[in-house]
Amino acid sequence: MPRKSEGRTPSRGYSDRKVETRELRQIFLIVCEGAKTEPNYFRNFRASTTVKEIQVEGVGYNPSKLVQEAKALKAQEDYDQVWCVFDRDDWPKQDFNNAIANAEREGFKVAYSNEAFELWYVLHFEFLNTGLPRKDYIDKLDNLLKKKYKKNSDSIYEEIENRQSTAIKHAKNLLKQYNPCNPESDNPSTTVHLLVEALNKFIR
Repeated sequence: MPRKSEGRTPSRGYSDRKVETRELRQIFLIVCEGAKTEPNYFRNFRASTTVKEIQVEGVGYNPSKLVQEAKALKAQEDYDQVWCVFDRDDWPKQDFNNAIANAEREGFKVAYSNEAFELWYVLHFEFLNTGLPRKDYIDKLDNLLKKKYKKNSDSIYEEIENRQSTAIKHAKNLLKQYNPCNPESDNPSTTVHLLVEALNKFIR
């Protein structure tokens, strides 16, 4: 006869364990406008944890088409969080605004930058509330990094990670200056910190 288990708390059912595991293993889909710059940055979060998965796609599409691609990818996999990452760039105002609205309608989250993703890097070093042409961000990063900034660098995350809390603080303070918020005209502004905070929640 099987021995009775005495003085032991009955184990939880399979479904309970499955729910708990699912909560710990948040699966992210991050769909980026850029083919290399943004994907190279976010892929470096992958090595920091074993409790989640991060799928990063660099699609090279305009914001509206990027959201459609995110929707197609979401239909293929059960992701916990879907993020769309894109810049204001020179995209038509309506395309930028529609992309944000469409993403939110699908339940996706948006990490936008106005006007360039490099604003997020600059905020690691200093607070910036004056809009700059894209080329000026590159020149500024050359000075801040004290070396030539490589746009498609796969090491930039490690190079500036120790300043990340500063960047988050600066990004939040920058957004506070816009009331009401209007992403297409709020230059400079970024919500990349929201995605970074979401990732950090599961790796720290």
